Amino acid sequence: MLMSGYVALAGGHVKPLPVNSVSWDKSYARRAVAVDSICAVLAVAAALIGRFGFHVTLSYALFSVSFPILWEIATTLAGGYDNRFFGTGSDEFRKVINAGVGLTAGLAIFSYVINNELSRLFLLIAVPGVTALNLAGRFLLRKWLHGARCAGRFMLDVVAVGHESGVADLITELSRSQYHGMRVTAACLAAPDGNPEVAGIPVVGGLADVASVVRRCAADIVAVTACPEIDAAQLRGLAWELEKTGTGLCVAPSLLDVAGPRTTVRPTAGLTLLHVDHPQLSGMRQAVKTLFDRAAAGLALILLSPVFVLLASAIRLHDRGPALFIQTRVGKDGRTFRLFKFRTMVVDAEARLAQLRADNDHDGVLFKMRRDPRITAIGAQLRKWSVDELPQLVNVLLGDMSLVGPRPALPTEAAQYADHVRRRLVVKPGLTGLWQVNGRSDLSWEESVRLDLRYVENWSFALDLQILWKTISVIIRGSGAY
Repeated sequence: MLMSGYVALAGGHVKPLPVNSVSWDKSYARRAVAVDSICAVLAVAAALIGRFGFHVTLSYALFSVSFPILWEIATTLAGGYDNRFFGTGSDEFRKVINAGVGLTAGLAIFSYVINNELSRLFLLIAVPGVTALNLAGRFLLRKWLHGARCAGRFMLDVVAVGHESGVADLITELSRSQYHGMRVTAACLAAPDGNPEVAGIPVVGGLADVASVVRRCAADIVAVTACPEIDAAQLRGLAWELEKTGTGLCVAPSLLDVAGPRTTVRPTAGLTLLHVDHPQLSGMRQAVKTLFDRAAAGLALILLSPVFVLLASAIRLHDRGPALFIQTRVGKDGRTFRLFKFRTMVVDAEARLAQLRADNDHDGVLFKMRRDPRITAIGAQLRKWSVDELPQLVNVLLGDMSLVGPRPALPTEAAQYADHVRRRLVVKPGLTGLWQVNGRSDLSWEESVRLDLRYVENWSFALDLQILWKTISVIIRGSGAY
C-alpha cells in the first residue's frame, strides 16, 4: 500500500533510483534497527534490575545478552523491517505489537521445552517494556521521516494519469499530505485540452505517452486515477513497460476513501477482484465504542471539573453573560439534540449573524470568519485551544455524541445537505474527528465533507484512538482555529 486509497500493482527496485527518492528506506531501516536494539537493551536491563537487583545469575546474564538479538528476529518475522510499512503509523506500530506477542509466545514455548521456567516478573518487565519503548522509538522515527519529507527530502516523484479532475484531486491531496513522501511532477491526461498545466503541474502528454514520459522525467511511480479510457489490457501493458525501468504503478479505485480492512483483493474465476465489505456501523464493535466514549467522558468530566468552574467564572466575570452556549445540532439519523459549549461570543451573537453573512470566509454551507467581531477576548483564547468544546463531554456522556465522529451540524446546514453528504448522519457526531486533525477551520466545505465521509466508511476503534492522539498535538499547536 503506497497511500490510503491506492493499490500497488507492479514495480520493484530494479533500477537504481535517485538518492533523494529511495535511499530513505535504507536510512530508515538502519535507524530502525538501532532504535530497536537500544530499546531491547534498556528493557532487559530494567528487567534484570527489577527482578534480581545487582545479583544476576549466569543464565540470566547470557539470556539478557541474547535478548536484543531475539527482539530483532521477532521484529523481522513480524514484518517490522518491511519498507512498505515504514512511516505509515498504525501499520508499523501493529508490526511492533505483533513482534511483542510473538516473542512472548516463543519464550513460553522455549521455556516449556527445556523445562526451565523463566521468571514471570522478569518477562513481565522485559517484553512489554521493549514493546512500549519500541512503539515510542518508532513514533519518533516516523516524526523524523515526516520532517525530512516536509523539508523536501526522501520524496518519490509521481506521474499522474487520468482525467483532469481526478489528476487535480490527486495533486491537491498529495501536496496537502507531503509527509506521505509522494509528489506529482508531471501529468498525462486522457483528454488534453491544450491547457499546459493542471493544479500547477505541467501536462506533458496523453495516455499513449506515459511510458516515454516516465523515462524522460525519471519518475519513481505512475499513479492512474479512475479513468474509463484505460482498460485492463492497456493497464497491463503499462505495467509491463514500467517493469523494465522498475517504476512503481498504483491505481486509484473508483470507490474513493474506502480502504484498509474493508478492502481485500481476491482471485475469482481467473479474475482479480477488489472486494469491499460494508462498514461496521452497529454490533459489538459499536457497543465497545459507546462504552469507551461514556467511560472516558465521565472520567474526564470528574478530572476537569475544577477547570470547568474556573472557565465558567472567567466568562461570567468578563461580560456578565451566561457561561454556557446551548445550541440545537443534528445528530445520528437526523435526530436533533442540545449541544453544550463555553460561550465565546457576545450574548446577542445569533441575532447579529444575518449582518455578517456577506463576510463569510468559508465556502459551501458553513459560516466562518477569521476575525469574527462577535468573538470576545476570552472567547478567542478558548477557541484557539479548543477549550470551548469541553462541555460537549456532557453530550458524549448522554449518548448524543461520540468522542470521535463527523462535525455536528446545525439544522440549517443539514437541510442543505446533498444526498451523499447525508451519509455523515449515519453515525454520531464527534467532539473531534478527521476534520479536527487535518486543518480544522482552514478546510473548505468539500474537504470537510470528504474527511467526514472517509471516517464513516473506514471507522475502527484503532482509528478513533489515532485521531484522539493526533488531536492533542493539533490543539497544542492551536492551528486552524478561529
